[in-house]
Amino acid sequence: MKQLIIIRHAKSSWETASKDRERPLSVRGIQDAHLISSNCCELLPKSFVFWSSTAKRASETAIIFAQNLSCPEDSIIYKDVLYTFDEKQLEKAIKSCNDQFDNLIIFGHNPAITNFVNKFTDAAYDNIPTCGFVAINFEQTRWQEISNGEIQKVIFPKDLKNEHNV
Repeated sequence: MKQLIIIRHAKSSWETASKDRERPLSVRGIQDAHLISSNCCELLPKSFVFWSSTAKRASETAIIFAQNLSCPEDSIIYKDVLYTFDEKQLEKAIKSCNDQFDNLIIFGHNPAITNFVNKFTDAAYDNIPTCGFVAINFEQTRWQEISNGEIQKVIFPKDLKNEHNV
């Protein structure tokens, strides 16, 4: 069995003019990344491989998660191929994961994430929001063969904010 945890980068800042790849997290994005990462600890497997898009907003989200999950920051593997908005490219990247790893956590971008989740599960999301967390289990034992995953858990920032009246 393979488990994929896919996380859309947290909200980015548009305050300064910068190239898309260089946009940092906004204050809200930083807060949401802390909120989600603090509420997903018990959902994570004991061991996993941690991949992030090379875009600044995705890498900053991954770093916040690593810190809150007590993972060394150098355990994050940055991949240019995850700087994609196309679900076919995202699928290709995920299917390239070495089969020695059963658990993969990815930080990436929309619409690739929403479209991937909708294609590989029976979900029908219009939009996975920024910092949205989706855990999917696949019965297959090889990443190359994943299909028809089952969503195990979905956490969106607004749901936790409503719970905590933040």
